Amino acid sequence: MPASTAILTILAALLLGAMSPGPSFVIVARNAIGLSRGDGLATALGMGMGGVFFSGIALLGLYTLLATVEWLYVGLKVAGGVYLIYLASKIWRGAAKPLAFNAAQAVSGNPRKSFWIGLSTQLSNPKTAVYYGSIFAALLPQHPPLWCYFALPPAIFTIEAGWYTIVALCFSSKRPREIYLQWKAWIDRIAATAVAALGLRLILNAHKVGI
Repeated sequence: MPASTAILTILAALLLGAMSPGPSFVIVARNAIGLSRGDGLATALGMGMGGVFFSGIALLGLYTLLATVEWLYVGLKVAGGVYLIYLASKIWRGAAKPLAFNAAQAVSGNPRKSFWIGLSTQLSNPKTAVYYGSIFAALLPQHPPLWCYFALPPAIFTIEAGWYTIVALCFSSKRPREIYLQWKAWIDRIAATAVAALGLRLILNAHKVGI
């Protein structure tokens, strides 16, 4: 398979992976609805940077390392699961707090914090790392041309950040925000439950090898 075809196939597979529901989607949507459009976009940028990080370590052969050192993969799963449960507990504790959104809130939000939440959420999921690694191992030529190392990271950033930017823009529009404000406690608790369930699943399945 030519390198250019392999790169396009990798990008298509990663786009499908980004579009599948998971903690990243939940966090971006919640920040966009519950905080501001700017916070949602900052979270999306964090997701994009997480994708760049995973592409870098995938290019360096992370998948081979994790397949060889099983305890490292187990440890990553447990650590990622614990972080997601911690994040879910914070969302749950704040579910009952009223949120009075107004036009000034979009200016006075905390995009920097939202960026780091997006980045840490992306990096906390070892299944994403293994997904990247397995896609690269399966599709990238054994000796890819030099241009691949320069083209892949920005292309992956565009895919990850681009998809979650669409999510942020869709969920930060007026009608979804009104629905969120009306049902905030329930929506936050459902989101917290979904994130916690994903974290718990990571921990319970930590001993299983594979994606």
